Amino acid sequence: MEVVRSQRKSSVPNDAVSTLPLYRSAPPLEVRLEDFEFYAIDRLRVLKGISDGLSRGKKPDEMEKLVYDLWKENMRHPQASEVVNKDIISHFVLRLVYCRTEELRKWFLSMETTLFRHRFLHENPEVQKALFAEFDLPYKAVSRAEYETVKDMLNQVARSIGQSTDAIFYKVPFEEVPELVAGRRVFIKEGNAYIAMSQVVSLVVTQFRSHLSKALVLTNRKWTSRIREQEKDRLTPIIEALSTSYLGPDYSQPTKHTDISLKDIDQIAKSSFPLCMHHLFGKLREDHHLKHGGRMQLGLFLKGMGLKLDDALAFWKAEFSPKVGAERFDKEYAYSIRHSYGKEGKRTDYTPYSCQKIISSTPGVGDHHGCPYRHFSEENLRAALTRMGVGNRAVEDMLDKVRNRHYQLFMVHRVMRGLTIQISTITTAERS
Repeated sequence: MEVVRSQRKSSVPNDAVSTLPLYRSAPPLEVRLEDFEFYAIDRLRVLKGISDGLSRGKKPDEMEKLVYDLWKENMRHPQASEVVNKDIISHFVLRLVYCRTEELRKWFLSMETTLFRHRFLHENPEVQKALFAEFDLPYKAVSRAEYETVKDMLNQVARSIGQSTDAIFYKVPFEEVPELVAGRRVFIKEGNAYIAMSQVVSLVVTQFRSHLSKALVLTNRKWTSRIREQEKDRLTPIIEALSTSYLGPDYSQPTKHTDISLKDIDQIAKSSFPLCMHHLFGKLREDHHLKHGGRMQLGLFLKGMGLKLDDALAFWKAEFSPKVGAERFDKEYAYSIRHSYGKEGKRTDYTPYSCQKIISSTPGVGDHHGCPYRHFSEENLRAALTRMGVGNRAVEDMLDKVRNRHYQLFMVHRVMRGLTIQISTITTAERS
């Protein structure tokens, strides 16, 4: 590929090396089963953070900082030499996790493409040029003679978007860079767009997205036909659980800052509960009973907030007392509460349900658990939000998200008694 600058010769070194993988094929790397899962969770935190940033309408410069911070925080490794391996392994694990449905593939493809775009832009020009060449794109740089004929127009466009006029330009069919055309960031002549080297990211990202999209479909075929059954006793349980993993704080270990008492619950419920828990709490007070699904969803939430086991037993016993006597409560309900705190059975210290688990649940007749944003009618949802004191404008914004099935975008940040409680959302993900 001939490279021509507007006035100066190119000084690109031949040994430009990138730490940004293209993920074209899985490398023959060995990984411990523990790292297999932990690496994937760390990368998933990055993708979830990107998804949240996009849903909140962050500006390009804000997204650039967000992606950089997310990557730096979650993808580091004690051994510097293992950072790239962690990057590659985590990508291919999540490709396997998110290949399994059309909806999951769509989300994963979008988030990985966004991540790739920002990482590409963060590379230096020499590495960008090397990556461009790796994709073997069939575009030639504009010759010096042709450049002279369109120089004035190219410089005019470059100045209008704050871009250096000393750049390499490529000529490509305009339909292959629709986002640049829509943003009026290129000069178009005879059906071709003149793309500066700094804008080549659009071409590279398009190629990356196309390759990953095809790879996800192929991975799904392998998963369905072979991997799922072959690995049913080892990897399959991990793969099937990862897309709904709880990524919020670990509430299973009590801390001195997270205890709440029975006298706090009413005030906290009024000021700080998300809608799903507010609804369950109200139904419990109204009916003095909840079915198993509701008890688990609300009970683990209260546990995660810091309600101790003894207080939890007292709380549920008092709430059930109008319909269930003390003896029956001790026989039929107390064991389940102790079990959720890790005091019975396998002694697993359970964490609160993730938003994705709540969203994907299927309440039956008489059940009150699940996600109101998904399961309520629009009329009932509007009424519930209004009762919580949500303003009309905010209600309409929420209903608009619900109509577009974005149940996962509702996040709650509350501060009470010096404790910041975050109900983290888990978005529906794509699998590969």
